[in-house]
Amino acid sequence: MKKILLTLFTIAYSLFTTLNADGVKATVDTVEVVKGNPVTLRIKATGGSAAFPKILMVDTAPVSGTSTSSSRNLSMINGSVTSEASTTKIIQFMPEHDMTIPSYTVNISGKKYKTDPIDIKVVKSNAPTTQGNALFTLKMQANKTKVRVGESFMVTVYFSLRKDIRLSQEVQYTQPDLSAFVVAEGGEQKAYIKGNYQVQEVRYIVTAQKDGNFTVSPAHAKVGVPDRTRRDIFGMTFGTKWYQTASNPLQVEVLPQTKDADLIGDFKVTSSIDAKEVKANKPVNLTVKIEGKGNLESFEFPKYEIDGVTVYSDEAKVDTKVVGGELYSTYTKSFAFIADADFHVPARTFSMLDTQTDTVKELIVPAYDVTIKKSARAVTSSSVTPPTGMVQTKLMQAPQTKEVIVEKKIEVKSVAWWMVSLAFLAGVLAMYMVRFIPAKKQKPYKESEALKILYGHMSDDAKIEEMVRKLYAKKNGDKSVQIDKKELKEMVERFR
Repeated sequence: MKKILLTLFTIAYSLFTTLNADGVKATVDTVEVVKGNPVTLRIKATGGSAAFPKILMVDTAPVSGTSTSSSRNLSMINGSVTSEASTTKIIQFMPEHDMTIPSYTVNISGKKYKTDPIDIKVVKSNAPTTQGNALFTLKMQANKTKVRVGESFMVTVYFSLRKDIRLSQEVQYTQPDLSAFVVAEGGEQKAYIKGNYQVQEVRYIVTAQKDGNFTVSPAHAKVGVPDRTRRDIFGMTFGTKWYQTASNPLQVEVLPQTKDADLIGDFKVTSSIDAKEVKANKPVNLTVKIEGKGNLESFEFPKYEIDGVTVYSDEAKVDTKVVGGELYSTYTKSFAFIADADFHVPARTFSMLDTQTDTVKELIVPAYDVTIKKSARAVTSSSVTPPTGMVQTKLMQAPQTKEVIVEKKIEVKSVAWWMVSLAFLAGVLAMYMVRFIPAKKQKPYKESEALKILYGHMSDDAKIEEMVRKLYAKKNGDKSVQIDKKELKEMVERFR
């Protein structure tokens, strides 16, 4: 029933509400393309009638094809029904070298809007050249075959299928045996055309754990094509004929690590803290970012243990990508500190072995001093001794995000009397039908949700502070803590 009422409101409101959100944006399907393969550029104009420029060349690359599509979307944002009309111009071209797609000007309802330039990188395929006229091939390569313990390298399997082959079944692929190493996802899998073959790259980011000589066993692939020797009474082929092949093996030499270090590669570290002076029991957020050449998948940032301070952190986010055949990683981790007195966040130092120079360097996250502003209420609150074992709690929990509400500009157009009447009748009908909708029983609040709501109000009331400390302690495994559900609900309702 509620869905029906929502539909009535949406129809009535959309009769006289439109969104004024003109703009233009350019995107591409890839910013790194193998030479000889096309790039697709999309220029999307949102708003009224759009006039696109005539594009015959994209930088120095001739346009090989163009098309145009239009769409209209109806949605409800912050209680307002919005209608968005857009026109997209699709342009395909084939770059021969690194280039920049220039800014284009699009005229929308008499106003000019410009797209942002986009850099395109053209790379050569590392896929081995296929000899003869084989149906398909499978070959394996590594960007390094001699590494140190803890050093990462990339193994790539190239599956090449002749362009004129039509498959009747999905390719059955078995990856190489990399059990002697730690393996992480190799990022986006590339697919492109090289000569007379369609090439699919499957990448593995591999980290050596111990020294010695290792053999990476071959990858295997099985391909099914229509069996043309078997036909039905209508002359149509049925059945599948299977072909299989294996890649080459790889020999990898792993050398002992000459010096002990927390990281291997070439990294830099940055950190930022959002405040050095806050009110009692208000969170202070610290963000640490490590980025550079190498693998950070297995890195663990040292914990913070500070007397009298509640510390919690999110799960570290690690992004890995391959640029020019080299592995690059970005590691981001956030911490939040909550206290009712001044505290000191100590520095954190860890070592990095630079394989290029075979030297150990230090990466440092600096120390921070945080001052707590005192207030009469905070002094009273801090005088209450928290239960034993609750002075310091460390939680692995995602930090709260701040919601930013952006007011949408809406242009209201004049409407005919029957439109207003229809909207009025829909509203009256909705109000009448709401009487027959049974009220939902409110579910009890989850303690994790209550904790998120209450921790920002610890300085408002000593009882709230005590409740938050109990919730933290219980979440951290203290089974002796008892929570008054009725009292918890009343506290949460104050801030809903």
